[in-house]
Amino acid sequence: MLMKAWLKLSHHRHSGRLRPHEHTSYAPLIVLLFVVGVILSAYTVYAATPYTGPEAGSVALNGTVPKKPPTVAATITKPSNGQHFSTSPVEVAGACTKTTLVEIFKNSIFGGSIPCDDTGHYSISVDLLYGKNVLVARVYDVLNQAGPDSNKVTAYYDASAAQGDGLSSLNFSDTQLLLNTDAVFRGTFPGQTMAMPVQILGGTPPYAFNTDWGDSKNSVYSRKNNSNFNATHAYSKPGTYQITVQGTDASGRVAFLTVAAVVNGQVTPVSDISGNSNNAQSSTVVTKLLTLWPLYVALVSIVISFWLGERREKKMLANHGFLVSSQRTF
Repeated sequence: MLMKAWLKLSHHRHSGRLRPHEHTSYAPLIVLLFVVGVILSAYTVYAATPYTGPEAGSVALNGTVPKKPPTVAATITKPSNGQHFSTSPVEVAGACTKTTLVEIFKNSIFGGSIPCDDTGHYSISVDLLYGKNVLVARVYDVLNQAGPDSNKVTAYYDASAAQGDGLSSLNFSDTQLLLNTDAVFRGTFPGQTMAMPVQILGGTPPYAFNTDWGDSKNSVYSRKNNSNFNATHAYSKPGTYQITVQGTDASGRVAFLTVAAVVNGQVTPVSDISGNSNNAQSSTVVTKLLTLWPLYVALVSIVISFWLGERREKKMLANHGFLVSSQRTF
């Protein structure tokens, strides 16, 4: 009895209605999904756009910063002045200013070009003309501005005494084979096909040519006559390369030409001029992106389903009077 006195049960009268409760906030989710969808769409379109490359119509913008041309001339220390030779080509070497390009001329005819090395020196093989050769070295900066000429060195190629004082013009007979180019140096970018014009002077056709591009790759050409042609190549890495062209005519005469090639910029893995390698990479990226789209659509569908479900649940509870109205609405 004492226990009953202590315990008193009080029955709580329930209204039968549900108290307001918190629902999922869908507004931030919808905004987040929208942003993700925009980013995913933009990146997919970008990756699916075919690579055209510089050779297929893009525009390259080049800018130069004005600067003074080189003021220090290169020097020729080899060969010695008045030296005679019975074979050609010969080594022409000397001192120069670092970061400049050294061009060698023989009787005012271009003989080759080579970058000045990190020690401030250069060395290049130059084909001599029959007879007397007046050698001059001239430096150029990165803007192709010429500096002063070097000291003049006279060298003699004694293969043909009939040439006397030496040739001073490119118009001569087939007594000697020479190679020339209007490209003092060739500038290009990784993956781009570079063309170097080669001019055949003298000799007896047909001709055979081997071009060493300086990157462990060679190209072989043949010509039935002395018409000019372009030697083409695409470098895969940036850097400075020494191109050497060796030509041989039907009589066994041999001629050499050395030209510097400067490859600027970062490596662009282009397998050919149309950019097939880049298109293949883009195709791989697109494939990976397409696997994300089903996941994105499924996620959007789930969010919409939950939102519709909660809306339906609230409406049913409100219609049956089980849900106390709340000031918060979605």
